[in-house]
Amino acid sequence: MRLKTRHVALALAIAASACGAIVPTTVFAKGDATAVDIPYQQFTLPNGLRVIVHEDHKAPIVAVNIWYHVGSLDEPAGRSGFAHLFEHLMFNGSENHKGDYFPPFEQAGATGQNGTTNTDRTNYFENVPTTALDMALWMESDRMGHLLGAIDQGVLDEQRGVVQNEKRQNENQPYGQVWDVLTKTMYPKGHPYHHTVIGSMGDLNAASLNDVKTWFRTWYGPNNAVLVLAGDIDLATAKQKVARYFGDIPATPTMKEPKADPAPLKEGGRTVLHDKVPQVRMMRVWNVAQVGTRDSDMLDLFAQVLGGSASSRLDRRLVYQDKLVDSVSVSNDASQLGGNFLVSAMVKQGVDPKKVEAVIDEELQKLLREGPSADEMSRARTTFEANFIRGVERIGGFGGKADALASCTIYTGNPGCFRTSLANVSGASAADVAKVGNAWLKKPSHVFVVEPGERKALAEDPSVKPAPFVMAKIDPKYKTIASDVDRTTGVPGVDHFPALTFPSLQRGKLANGTTVILAERHEIPVVQMNYLFNGGYSSDLGGKPGTASFAMGMLNEGAAGRDALTFKSEAEALGAHLGSSAGLDGSSVTLSALTAKLDASVGLLADMLRKPTFAPADIDRVKTTRIAGIRQEKARPTTAALRVLPPLLYGEDHPYAMPMTGSGTEASVAAISRDDLEAYRRAWVRPENATLVVVGDTTLDKLLPVLNRHLGDWKGEGAAPKAVNVPQVALPSKPRVFLIDQQGAVQANIIAAELVPSTRDPDAVKLAMANDILGGVFSSRLNMNLREDKHWSYGARSMTVDAQNQRPWLAMAPVQIDKTAESIAEARREISDYASGKKPATQDEVTKVVNNELRGQPGAYETAGAVLGTMTGIVRYGRPDNWVQVRNEEIAKLTPAQVADAVKAINPDALTWVVVGDLKKIEAPVRALNLGEVTVVDANGKPVAGKK
Repeated sequence: MRLKTRHVALALAIAASACGAIVPTTVFAKGDATAVDIPYQQFTLPNGLRVIVHEDHKAPIVAVNIWYHVGSLDEPAGRSGFAHLFEHLMFNGSENHKGDYFPPFEQAGATGQNGTTNTDRTNYFENVPTTALDMALWMESDRMGHLLGAIDQGVLDEQRGVVQNEKRQNENQPYGQVWDVLTKTMYPKGHPYHHTVIGSMGDLNAASLNDVKTWFRTWYGPNNAVLVLAGDIDLATAKQKVARYFGDIPATPTMKEPKADPAPLKEGGRTVLHDKVPQVRMMRVWNVAQVGTRDSDMLDLFAQVLGGSASSRLDRRLVYQDKLVDSVSVSNDASQLGGNFLVSAMVKQGVDPKKVEAVIDEELQKLLREGPSADEMSRARTTFEANFIRGVERIGGFGGKADALASCTIYTGNPGCFRTSLANVSGASAADVAKVGNAWLKKPSHVFVVEPGERKALAEDPSVKPAPFVMAKIDPKYKTIASDVDRTTGVPGVDHFPALTFPSLQRGKLANGTTVILAERHEIPVVQMNYLFNGGYSSDLGGKPGTASFAMGMLNEGAAGRDALTFKSEAEALGAHLGSSAGLDGSSVTLSALTAKLDASVGLLADMLRKPTFAPADIDRVKTTRIAGIRQEKARPTTAALRVLPPLLYGEDHPYAMPMTGSGTEASVAAISRDDLEAYRRAWVRPENATLVVVGDTTLDKLLPVLNRHLGDWKGEGAAPKAVNVPQVALPSKPRVFLIDQQGAVQANIIAAELVPSTRDPDAVKLAMANDILGGVFSSRLNMNLREDKHWSYGARSMTVDAQNQRPWLAMAPVQIDKTAESIAEARREISDYASGKKPATQDEVTKVVNNELRGQPGAYETAGAVLGTMTGIVRYGRPDNWVQVRNEEIAKLTPAQVADAVKAINPDALTWVVVGDLKKIEAPVRALNLGEVTVVDANGKPVAGKK
């Protein structure tokens, strides 16, 4: 389950925020792109449940997305956090399905299952195979109509503990305290947005069983919900099935919704916090118009122009010209009662934040005065267009078509409200955008600054006794209809499942020697590419760590005579996404292009590959930002651990012995020269023996001429380097423990790691499935223990990291600080019992993970990006083109004995433990475990003097 805060995911509020989920439909008519819409039909049951149906038969899956119109704005004083707490409780079983809600969905091959809460609504969603729709509707209707009998004190205490650890996990991150302060500052006491979605510890502790049940009876009825079914379904089927499963659920009271109240500030202000952070972060925030208004749409455009992209005004000024910040962003987060317009900047070390604030204000006032230019308006629209096209590829999940329909219905009552926003953006003039900007952004704002220093715990608001609550009467217009569903027989079985149809792979060859592999996908007018090269982090051995990552990251910082801003502006004008990055054993350059703009987009791709500028000024700018990023990695508990872990596993002089992020160290990056970057590009970014994998709306006959026109005469420079020699490493003879101090932490982050065989190993598939049982899925042993049973963690998991040679296996869990040693002991026991054979995998566990993997593939491969990822793996690890079929056949035959044999790759007596937390609270208990030799190391992985 995932908490949605106002400032993290309010793009879902109307699918029309600055993230670009909404685009004017008229733009499509003007351009060459195919028109894209979300057609729908709707009906309402007699009990008030509103149902929206969208047909999309590209894959045999249906997105089930149910939104309840209840969020933290509905919580009275003394009951903050109730909506989010209830989101968790509704995953914990119902009267006719005892236990967690995930196992039946896992067995049916559901994908993208989750639930979220924000200020205004709570939602639950999953994609299921078409044949599992009855099961999904039974489950969703059972928790809507038959939940209360399943909630007892034990369930309440369990999920309360999970939520409190989620709260600790959020606050434990660098800069994590600012959101609680921001919410209370921006809205006056008594305003529904004055408190955070997750609530206070005091209110969560004060929640009684009776309070919880009253809350459910008030808000979670069919008349306060919207159900969207999108995908392989039709209206007649939807009507029959929804009536059968939901029709007999009685309505709940019709609760009065508060009126919109943006609550613009009466006066400006400034709040300064201190935290264990490497640099200042500042935010300037205004309260602005609510969701569903034309003003909000105009503010989306204003945000895009001011700071929504690399070519925006604030990026140009603060990042590229004055070089005062490492990053800057602007967003317009719209909600039911009002919105927040946020400007956020990560200030470079040594720069006065007030200087940054002055530049932000200068650029803001200039934009308010003059309005956007015609070019800025055009690029903003194109960005919206491209993002909308990409977004509607998905039927479900975060921001998919089902989300857009549900959010429009909840917030405006009109499932097609996105069309109004499309028209608003399409018809907007520069004067319109400036006028709305002036109406809202000349009002007072508040500046929040987080400076390096000692973090102080935020005082929790004391819990108060809520005012007496009298439940409203149920509107007599709502009626139930009889149902023939016998819920005493339990969850409906799913006896057959649709087969995956993986696209055929077509091969071609470019004149430059590159192999092209294409999978056609014509659902949306987009083509995605991934150009795969050798090299990667491991090639930094003997040189300067971080060179591969730095060099690849510089490829789109200007090319073919264009400076960085000009190059990125051209990409934005085309609606193209260009990227370049390095991994452990190789590097890649990616392109996502609109089909109609493919030729020009490939031209940009070719320029960044063949003629990157590597301008000294850009190198210096990016270098300081990368060094700042390394310092940020050290400040975040998880990345701090992942930086020091590889040298502990491989030894200092191994090609893989570098931070897992590949970023290098401050000293090594500072020493990297332009010659180093050019040398890496010449050595490793070369077409011969490279592979270009492509998925999307094209054919091989159309694609190859375009590629050859721009890339056919590209040749590598000099002799290609030999592959990096990666030696085998012996496992340690006994467990080891390394502690990293994070003073003031309210959680400890635990990682247990060990080297296991390569991704190319013949038993790699079996090990992956064995890992699923231990920590790879929600219902895994580790997660069910530390989260659901002990509720010491918001989530525990385990995974392997892909590599051509020996690779890390990791088990990870953030846990409450006072349960660090106990959590390590439980994790050690789970790993040891499983790997040693003391508690081997049962047939039920094997069946569970096999079914989850195989039955979920039609949903897992819904997007072109997922297909591209598998094709990339086929190339990187020497797999056959029919790898999906080969792998599935191996999984289908999996036995407990094979799992037991595969998991022997994990030796519980050779684990390396890295724990990040406040040593004053965790060191003594961890040492008392006698797990192995304990060493305290700093953020660079070096032993701390005087600590042993």
